[in-house]
Amino acid sequence: MQNTKVRMYIKDIINYLETVVNLSFQEPYDNSGLIIGNKNKEINEVLITIDVTEETINEAIDLNANLIIAHHPIVFGGIKKITGSNYVERVIISAIKNDIAIYAMHTNLDNIYHGVNYEICKRLKLKNCTIIKPLSNLLCKLVTFIPDENIDEVRKAVFNAGAGHIGNYDSCSYNINGYGTFRAGDKANPYVGEIGKLHKESELRFETIFPKHLTSMVISALIKAHPYEEVAYDIYPLENTYDKTGAGMIGEPDREIDEMSFLRNVKQLFNAKVIRHTKLLGKKIRKVAVCGGSGSFLLNDAIKQHADIFISSDFKYHEFFNAENKIIIADIGHYESEQYTKDIIYNLLIKKFSTFAVHLSKINTNPLNYL
Repeated sequence: MQNTKVRMYIKDIINYLETVVNLSFQEPYDNSGLIIGNKNKEINEVLITIDVTEETINEAIDLNANLIIAHHPIVFGGIKKITGSNYVERVIISAIKNDIAIYAMHTNLDNIYHGVNYEICKRLKLKNCTIIKPLSNLLCKLVTFIPDENIDEVRKAVFNAGAGHIGNYDSCSYNINGYGTFRAGDKANPYVGEIGKLHKESELRFETIFPKHLTSMVISALIKAHPYEEVAYDIYPLENTYDKTGAGMIGEPDREIDEMSFLRNVKQLFNAKVIRHTKLLGKKIRKVAVCGGSGSFLLNDAIKQHADIFISSDFKYHEFFNAENKIIIADIGHYESEQYTKDIIYNLLIKKFSTFAVHLSKINTNPLNYL
C-alpha cells in the first residue's frame, strides 16, 4: 500500500495562526504577518525564535527549515535599499537567497488573552487574571431574522462559529418575536410563501455579538444554517472594549508575599541577571501587573487598578519616578520578559500539525550582556 505524504504549505500555517492570533489585534505601528517569502511554498520544517538574526537564518538552513516564525518583526520601519549594510538587510538577503519565509507574531500575540502576558502570569502562578487595557472597536453585532421552526438550529450554528461570548458567558443573545413580510419574484425559490404573493411569516429577531475577525465565519455559518434563499442580516460595528484582547495583564498570587521574596522569585523564574526596581514600599504583594516587552505606557493603568508591583521592561531613568511610591516598578529586561513566547507559538503548532517538524531556536538572541 502506497504511503502518500500530506502536503502542507506555508499558507496553511498562516491561516491557522491568524485564526487563533488574528492580525487585527496588532497595534497600528506594528508589522506582524508574513514579511518575507511565498505563502504558496510547501513546508519543510519550522524554526521558532524571538528575533531573526544572521545566526538564526544559519540555524534554519542547518535544520532545512524554510519558515521562521519570530516574535519581533525583522522589518519594522521603512527600508529604502537592501545592500547588506546592516544586520536587517543581511538577514533579508540571506532569507531570500535560501528561500526561507519569515513570519512575525508581535503585538497581536501580546494582545490576545492567552498570549505573552498570560504566559508571564502562568509562570508566576497568578490567579483571577484580567487584561489591564482592553482593545476597543474589535466587536460587531449581528442582527438577523429567523423563522420560528429554525431558531435553535440557526442560533447554535452562529454560536459555534464564535459569536455570543461576553466575558465568562457564552451563547449570549437577545431575541424578539415579530413577523417579516416579503414577496418572491419569478426566479425565486422561496422556503415559505408563493411566487408573486405577499407573504407574512412569524420570525424571531436574533441579536448577538462577535469579534470582527470572525465575520466571514459567522456569516457563513448563518447562511448555511438559515433556511431562506435570501438571508436578511445586519452587522453593526461596536465601540465596546473586547476584554479578551489588550495590553498587559493583572492577577493575584496564591498568597500574600513580602516584596523582596517576590522579586527574588521573579529573578529566578525569568533567569534575569539583574532587576532594576524602584524602592520597596514595605507592603505585602497582593496584586501583580505584568507587560511583556516595553510596558511603561501601562504604568498609570496598573496604579489605577491597585497593583502592588508592575513587572515589565525598558523603563527609562525618569520614568521610574512616576511610580511615586504607589507601586514597585520591576524592570526584568525585554528579552527576559518575552523569552517564553517561543513556547506559546510552539504549542499552538504541535497541537494542530503533525506532518512537519517544529524546532525551538537554541540561539539566545538577547543583544544585552551583563558583567
